[in-house]
Amino acid sequence: MENSILAIVVPCYNEEEVLPQTNQQLRALLDGMMRERLVGEGSYILYVNDGSRDRTWEIIASYAEADAHVRGLKLAGNVGHQNALMAGLDTARLDADVTVSIDADLQDDINAIPEMVKKFNEGCDIVYGVRRKRTTDTFFKRTTAQMFYKFMTSMGVKSVYNHADFRLMSRRAVDALCQYEERNLFLRGLVPLLGYKTDKVYYDRLERQAGESKYPLSKMLSFAIDGVTSFSVKPLRLIFILGMCFLLISLGILAYVIVALCQGRGVQGWASLMLSIWFVGGCVLICLSIIAAYIGRIYTEDKHRPRYNIEKYLK
Repeated sequence: MENSILAIVVPCYNEEEVLPQTNQQLRALLDGMMRERLVGEGSYILYVNDGSRDRTWEIIASYAEADAHVRGLKLAGNVGHQNALMAGLDTARLDADVTVSIDADLQDDINAIPEMVKKFNEGCDIVYGVRRKRTTDTFFKRTTAQMFYKFMTSMGVKSVYNHADFRLMSRRAVDALCQYEERNLFLRGLVPLLGYKTDKVYYDRLERQAGESKYPLSKMLSFAIDGVTSFSVKPLRLIFILGMCFLLISLGILAYVIVALCQGRGVQGWASLMLSIWFVGGCVLICLSIIAAYIGRIYTEDKHRPRYNIEKYLK
């Protein structure tokens, strides 16, 4: 659909250093797309302030008041990247035909957005932005990211390799996404479940222009746990397999002890006993923690608390 209204949704958390450059580049891109009639004149950028502690909201508010093509959504508190992104999509779908989500640091190449919109005009409801390579990442981040995608695939989670949250979605795709009521959101796993026509746009990831990453190792690990526990029960099945392995090992040890006693080689000692106790005890605690993670997800989902609360919407 030509001249469709586009909303570029940008979650923001403590992004005061990078916002001026981000807004300048996105506005220039939006102006160019409107001049070429690739999107409608009513298209806009929606910044979602996720409880920032710096001047992020003040900057967003100044942009929204001065520019009809910029809007600001202020959440009542910090709810996390995925919930903030969902808040932006849920708000934008009310008057936008198509949305594109992108992080405020603009490491995802904004020049891929026009190509995404063209694929939308050709009939795609979802267009994924996929990185060609990860040369801009450190060795540690590149290695852990690759391990993350492979691990998610092995756990049976349907996701797009080297895709983060840079994607285009039509209004009906966002409407369908909003019907999923999970509180532990993992959008990279939810969006592929929608089933609409999809395509990919490949791009090279850029260096961060200012500020620092809001995804340290602790958040990355938490994100991975959310993804696995929200979409796969394989870890629970692995616990059963682990228990069977322990049973087989114990039978093997029993056979060895019987043979050793028959041959008069039985030696009493505490080392092997202590090692076995610590090993099995550690495995039991790991299994209990996996079960506890699932119980925790059930506990959170059963409360049906809102994902976010909107304090102010400037448009």
